[in-house]
Amino acid sequence: MTEPSRWPLGFQSAAILTLDFNDIHGILTQAPAVAGRDKTLSVWRYGTLRGVDRLLALLAEKQLKATWCMPAIVAEEQPELVLRMVADGHEIACSGDMHEDFSLLTLEQQIASVTRGCDKLAHITGSPIVGFRTPAGQWKPGLAAALIERGIRWSSSWRGDDLPYFHPGTRLVELPMHYTLEDEPYFAFNLSPAIPPGQSRIAPYAETLANMTQDFHGFHRFGLCYLLRLHPEIIGTAGRIGLLRALLDTLQQHNVWIATAEQAAAHWQTQPDNDVSHPAEVFTRIIGGAHGEHA
Repeated sequence: MTEPSRWPLGFQSAAILTLDFNDIHGILTQAPAVAGRDKTLSVWRYGTLRGVDRLLALLAEKQLKATWCMPAIVAEEQPELVLRMVADGHEIACSGDMHEDFSLLTLEQQIASVTRGCDKLAHITGSPIVGFRTPAGQWKPGLAAALIERGIRWSSSWRGDDLPYFHPGTRLVELPMHYTLEDEPYFAFNLSPAIPPGQSRIAPYAETLANMTQDFHGFHRFGLCYLLRLHPEIIGTAGRIGLLRALLDTLQQHNVWIATAEQAAAHWQTQPDNDVSHPAEVFTRIIGGAHGEHA
C-alpha cells in the first residue's frame, strides 16, 4: 500500500542530500580539548583535503544537487571549495558565523550569529542565503520568527517528523532529520581523546547501507521526506564514498524527487499550515510559546 503523492510531478516521495562542511570548527565546539592537537584535528581536516572532492565528483557523476551547510568561517577559510560547490549548482546554507553552541548564546546573540553568517556567505557566493541549520545546541524562543525576518525560508535543525512542517506561528519550513540517516552516529571516531565519549566501534559498512536502504524503502512507501545528513570527513573516505554511491543508486531507481533543501521548502510553502494536532503545535500550546530543540 502506498500513500497519495504530496510531491510535485507525481513523485511518490522526496529525498534531500545535506552535507555539513565544518572543517575543524565542529569538533572544536563539540570537544574543546582537541584545540592545538593537530594529529587529532587532522581527522576532521580530511573532509577539506579529500572528502569534498570525492563528494563533488560523485554528485556530478550522478547529476544531483545537494545542500551544503556551513558556518561562515569555513567559507572564509576555504573560498575556493565553496565556489566550486556554487559552480556545480549546489545550495549553500548557513550554520551561523562561527561554529557555536547555540545553547550558550542569548536570543540576541543567536540572531547576530545568523545575520553575520548569512551576510558573509552571501558575499562569498554571490547569492542570498535562505536556509539554516543550527551548528550545535538549542534555539531560544523567538529565533524562528527572527529567521523569517532575515530572509531564511527553511531550517533543518529539528527532528520529530517524517515530513516537513512549519515552526508554530511562522511559515518557516522545518526539514526534519533522523539520527539513522546521518553518518556521524555510525562512523565518527577518534581514539584519544575519545570521540564519541563512549568509544563505540565503527559500524560495518554493509550493515549501515542496509539500515539506510531499509529506511528509504519505508519513507518511499509512505510518501515521506528522506533527508540525509552527511559530513565530507566521514562519508568522503575512499571506502565510504562507495556506500553513498550504492545508496544513491537505489534512490535513482525509484520514483523519488531528489531535491535541494531550498527546492523542497519552496514546494512545502504551497501546503497549508500545520494541523492543530501536529506535535509541534501541541507542544507550543502546552508551554505557551515557541520552543527549541537539540541540533
